[in-house]
Amino acid sequence: MSVALFTLGGTISMAGNHRLTGDDLTAAVPGLAEVGHAVEIQDVEKVPSANLTASTMLDVVDAASKAVADGASGVVVTQGTDNLEETAFLVDQVWPHPQPFVLTGAMRNPTLAGPDGPANLLAAVRVAGAPAARDLGALVVFKEEIHAARWVCKTHSTSTATFVSPNAGPIGHVVEDRVRILTRPLRLDGVHGRAEPAELDATRVALYTVTMDDDGLLLQGLADTHQGLVVAGFGVGHVPSALAPVLGELAAVMPVVLTSRTGGGSVLRNTYKSVGSESDLLQRGLVDGGFLDPYKARILLRLLLATDDDLEAAFAQYR
Repeated sequence: MSVALFTLGGTISMAGNHRLTGDDLTAAVPGLAEVGHAVEIQDVEKVPSANLTASTMLDVVDAASKAVADGASGVVVTQGTDNLEETAFLVDQVWPHPQPFVLTGAMRNPTLAGPDGPANLLAAVRVAGAPAARDLGALVVFKEEIHAARWVCKTHSTSTATFVSPNAGPIGHVVEDRVRILTRPLRLDGVHGRAEPAELDATRVALYTVTMDDDGLLLQGLADTHQGLVVAGFGVGHVPSALAPVLGELAAVMPVVLTSRTGGGSVLRNTYKSVGSESDLLQRGLVDGGFLDPYKARILLRLLLATDDDLEAAFAQYR
């Protein structure tokens, strides 16, 4: 039995001016040899996570699928944490296998006191090789907590406890040498079509965060440059009344998804009735993003547009 490890750089591999390889990373993990799974290493590229692209992650998914076809019991990816919540959700949409696909990283690099990378990597390998973690899609493992990709968020710029799932909590824990899954969320349908790199690169989806006194001036000309828009509204999905007709006009020519900028909870549908309320915006043609945060909604909308998949059915799963 083996676990396929793909390394993508990030804080976990930063050692001054030197970037650690997968061999370096695994050599620094006490107890890894006793896990019972050989770790097959593939160093992909060493870049800050801010430079990772959707196309790169889809290439990793393809390589991971080949590893699974060759007998790997699960997959681990190490990367920077800046956009790990987004890459995990992207993977979750396209990963077709029952084998776990686990993403992890570190908040403290190996030159600092108390680096968290070794412990995170050890826990991630345990989860990737655990039968109990099968059929859960993409997972994020940090501080011995196991998070479902569709709920996990990075919530602190420096804390090692940065990854949490505000709407659900972790779905499991690694306790001593045991992977303990406490709840098994229903695995949702992913994106059915294959997002080809050229199509994905040509698909532009904007993310617009609503602010006080917002009149939508920054949205002028958006329909000429983008194919979709995600709106991060106030609270349960509200915008200033002056912005409502602007968004309605855009919704007439492109998909516009309504989400909340709060970081937790769902947008509503029928509670408030004023101009700029959630019910008003949905009547103007905006798509209900449900419990999806703005970042994940943007990932999903971009994939759907690139594959011409069923947009309404895909977002309905998150309501």
